[in-house]
Amino acid sequence: MTTNTIVTSDDILLKLCHSVAHVLSSTSASHVSHAGMVQSIARTRLKPDLGCFSIFDGGFSGLVVINFSAPAAIEIYRRYMLNMGMPEEELAFSHTSDEVGNVMGELMNQILGDFINKISKELQTSISQSQPKMLTINKELTISIDANLDDAVARRVSFKTENNHIFYLEFAMDKTEFIKLDEFEYDEEFDPDSLLEQHGMSGAQASNVESITPWSRMADKPAISQQHTNMDADDLLDELGI
Repeated sequence: MTTNTIVTSDDILLKLCHSVAHVLSSTSASHVSHAGMVQSIARTRLKPDLGCFSIFDGGFSGLVVINFSAPAAIEIYRRYMLNMGMPEEELAFSHTSDEVGNVMGELMNQILGDFINKISKELQTSISQSQPKMLTINKELTISIDANLDDAVARRVSFKTENNHIFYLEFAMDKTEFIKLDEFEYDEEFDPDSLLEQHGMSGAQASNVESITPWSRMADKPAISQQHTNMDADDLLDELGI
């Protein structure tokens, strides 16, 4: 008799931690890591200096909060923008800048997208997220968020940037378990570039193929010469006796 695999809320938290580390590391071309220990907390909170949160629902409900210190937010923001090719002199220096908040909100969106994709493939369930909200928070202010969860499990995990700046992920979700009853195969990720390489086509060639339309094919055909057209007309007139 085979033992059924059980996925707990802490296993789901680990998948989220992997998504945070993977997305922030790849987009900023740096190394972001999470601690090996997780802290049990009573509830999630938005804390200084820059807090971002999103609520998700579907197969299970929950709340994700990431609290960035000002140095951590600025480091990730600047590395991300430089990796995108932006000139360093055009970048913001303060975590209170709207541009910093917008970039961190976009990164949060990418993190949740990666996490939801993992959940869909590995747990065979579907969840959806709310649009991430980013707030600049004063030192004196702590905002508690109630997601109305059933028998909620709340956890906090610390993360570290390449320059050793610390930020925290706080996660709350319904206390639940996923039990694997039968074997199944994960859906393979589709990589268009790999597919083109298998067929021996470069990106430029593929672009050219996609851009070919019936009209362009007609335009590429050699035009009928005027001399040939005149000969056909003369033959027709001869047959008619004109």
